[in-house]
Amino acid sequence: HPVPKALLIPSTMVSIMPQRQAQDAKKPSARSAKFSKSELKKGTVLGLQDKYFIKLVNGETGTDGNSMTVPTELSGKQLNELVNQLNQDKLPYSFYVNGQPIQDSIKGAVLRLDDAERLDKSTEDEPLQIIYFPEALFKVRSVTRCTASLPGHSEAILHVQFSPDGQHLASCGGDATVRLWDLQTQTPFKTLKGHTNWVLQVAWSPDAERLAAGGRDGTIKVWLKDGKKACKNLTAHKKWITSICWEPYHLNTECRRFASASKDCTIKIWNTTKGLCEFSLSGHTHGVTCVKWNGDGTIYSSSQDCTIRQWCTKTKTMLKLLKGHAHWVNNMSLSTDYALRRGAFDENCAPIQDKEESKRQSKERYEKIVAYQPLRIISGSDDNTLCLWEPGNSEKPIARLPGHQGVVNHVAFSPNGRFIASASFDKSVKLWDAQTGKFLHTFRGHVGPVFQVCWSGDSRLIVSCSKDSTGKVWDVESRKLLHDLPGHFDELYTVDWSNDGQRVASGGKDRTLKIYMH
Repeated sequence: HPVPKALLIPSTMVSIMPQRQAQDAKKPSARSAKFSKSELKKGTVLGLQDKYFIKLVNGETGTDGNSMTVPTELSGKQLNELVNQLNQDKLPYSFYVNGQPIQDSIKGAVLRLDDAERLDKSTEDEPLQIIYFPEALFKVRSVTRCTASLPGHSEAILHVQFSPDGQHLASCGGDATVRLWDLQTQTPFKTLKGHTNWVLQVAWSPDAERLAAGGRDGTIKVWLKDGKKACKNLTAHKKWITSICWEPYHLNTECRRFASASKDCTIKIWNTTKGLCEFSLSGHTHGVTCVKWNGDGTIYSSSQDCTIRQWCTKTKTMLKLLKGHAHWVNNMSLSTDYALRRGAFDENCAPIQDKEESKRQSKERYEKIVAYQPLRIISGSDDNTLCLWEPGNSEKPIARLPGHQGVVNHVAFSPNGRFIASASFDKSVKLWDAQTGKFLHTFRGHVGPVFQVCWSGDSRLIVSCSKDSTGKVWDVESRKLLHDLPGHFDELYTVDWSNDGQRVASGGKDRTLKIYMH
């Protein structure tokens, strides 16, 4: 068939097309056209240079390091080797330019920045600052498969928590029972009964010897790890229990005391040896949603009265009132949470035999976090925002973190204290810089409200659970979804990652507990 005339290209056009393509290639791209001609001529716009003049800054100590000229294609791995040579060590580091992680190359990180940030000059007078942080010496492998599906609860599972020694898992739920599971055999160990209504919270002591559980019936029960009762029922609260937190290990190696928060607007301090309430802290005007016992002996509580309060356990009085939210404060996290949770055990959940040595190491872990920066608190609220606090310096938030389009249900500091993860009813998980409060990334993938987030021990991974019945593992460095954790058939309410990083446990409305491993 003859070719239609409309498809015939004149021979003159054939000779002209390569010339036009060559001319188009010489034109600046739409991206580079945003910059002025003088900037392009000088080659000072970041991302368009062959070399950068950089300054290395230690993010942990804040000290300035060496300044030098390096190729733009230098990768994070090569920067790590460079810093190791300069510092004469062999530690793993992570590198950032204005909050952007450097992975494949410095140029790649620079090009991911906003236009305003990319217009900074890289000269000897104003070098490009590259901030580096030491990473955990161990690396947690992402969980990928379900190794155990454990039925037993007859109603929804509301909370799960691994013991600090990594030997047991505790779960509680709407069937008014607490169940202990043996992690070595992945089988039921004990069923603990006695509550008359939903059990809402479980909390292991830092030495992994005791377990406290609080319920909707307003009572708290304490058991030993073998399933025997540690003391009589603790019944001073008038409404249901919302949160339980044990006294840090380095303050009391006997692990006898814990704090509980309740809908009755009070926080109570309990002694498990005597089986009684030592004292009560009153001041909140609405239900208390969360309580944390910090390593300096002070207690922090958040409430539906839109405030956070700091309490002194010695004088039994309120020290500070932190105001900033416009609605209920649902949850809060301290930058020292993970260091205190480890208790008397190392990063592999191995016990430290000598009590004085374990106390010293526990105190060192806590002091290392607060030496890097003063204690910080992150809080999430029904006003769709987070607030970042530094209570040692101000009663006002140092940063307000807007961005979520729904209720912020759960927040958590990373173990190294450098990042914050938040879970919201807007179906997303967000990542924030814990130093500045700057927004870093939104992890999208859930198709229902996200109830909870939890960090791996090396601060590289986040696991989240959602109403969409799935758990998801997110990679902080690549900012991508690593793995889906399917298997549940209904809403997923709670998730926890063991201290040694080997297991993730999840539970929800389908009444089944699932354990995931690599």
